[in-house]
Amino acid sequence: MSEAVTPAAIAALYQQHSRRVLATLIRLLGDFTLAEEGLQDAFTAALQQWPAQGLPDNPLSWLVSAGRFKVIDKLRSQQRQRATADAWLLEQGDDAGLVTESESPDDMTILQDDELRLIFICCHPALSPEARLALTLREVCGLTTEQIARAFLQSPVTIAQRIVRAKQKIRDAAIPYEVPQADQLPERLDTVLKVIYLLFNEGYSQSSGDKLLCTELSAQAIRLARLLQQLMPADGEIKALLALLLLQESRRAARLDVAGDLITLAEQDRTLWDAALIIEGVRLTEQALSGPRFGPYALQAAIAALHAESAAAADTDWPQIVALYDVLLRLEPGPVVALNRAVAIGQRDDAAAALPLLQALEQQGELASYHLLDAALADCYRQLQQSTLARQYYQQALGKTSQAAEQRFLQKMLKMCQ
Repeated sequence: MSEAVTPAAIAALYQQHSRRVLATLIRLLGDFTLAEEGLQDAFTAALQQWPAQGLPDNPLSWLVSAGRFKVIDKLRSQQRQRATADAWLLEQGDDAGLVTESESPDDMTILQDDELRLIFICCHPALSPEARLALTLREVCGLTTEQIARAFLQSPVTIAQRIVRAKQKIRDAAIPYEVPQADQLPERLDTVLKVIYLLFNEGYSQSSGDKLLCTELSAQAIRLARLLQQLMPADGEIKALLALLLLQESRRAARLDVAGDLITLAEQDRTLWDAALIIEGVRLTEQALSGPRFGPYALQAAIAALHAESAAAADTDWPQIVALYDVLLRLEPGPVVALNRAVAIGQRDDAAAALPLLQALEQQGELASYHLLDAALADCYRQLQQSTLARQYYQQALGKTSQAAEQRFLQKMLKMCQ
């Protein structure tokens, strides 16, 4: 044991590393529910012991060991499950697969391997695409069912049921807890990439709450993207996704003012952008685009690179951005891509050019609960000096977001219209 530790420090450790610990516990215990119980018990024990006894030399290994043995003790204490627990222990051995403090040089490697295993088991093709995404976001990324529901514009009850069924399917089908062979990777890769993308988005702009940014979620997404690139270094879309995340992350320091209020892209202080992340992101984007084929993440990374390389908002190459959105919309058609393309056309031409495109999206109804469509319409009407309609749509957008920083921004725009 080393220095004493505060409950706040343990809470920070939970935010940063709990999903890694969970991944290893799932491997060791072979059950999602038991592993989740073990994770909570381990951190409860840490809160009880560490402030008095000090921080273990290897806290993550300590948590894995504590969580595993807490579960075993529970199984032993339940008379009807004692035979199952003893049989499992006899088969596994008391120390089977256990990460101990003596293994500290390899701890991070072990935890990262388990994290990748968990991602791929959650993205197994035996599960439906919707179940894969929901389960991975919950178990690997630690998002709440409410956050996942908002990402998919569905109810939390629907998402919760989907996750439960996915866990049952993994258990009943005895899906192996492993990174698949090279020939099996492509069928799971699209879901893995989308999970990492959605995780980053939640960290970059949280769907609810007082804080817009969650550094831990964004950092976790970037770390997982780097792990995936190490596993499949030649894959262009993995490079492109990592590039996209780095380019978006480069703007973090400029996105909020000292009061925590949103600063639009056009008004950001670009000297605050992280030059090192931009350089790496642009390099990866160029590599992805120069490959034999490229996909939607490469196109999104190219758009982000054009923004990142513009010294000022007025220098942004909007014609090129619109051209990239044209290709992206053909490659991956969807209402959100169409919305972004319409906004880019408004920047390239004017609000009058964007307005009919946005009105068509509104009539289609797929983005009825998406506040950014209302905000885009409001902005067009404001630029066209149609104040009554602008106020109406800003008010509608305000009613559809539960993110405090976005609410303050929309309220500010409402006042401007008045």
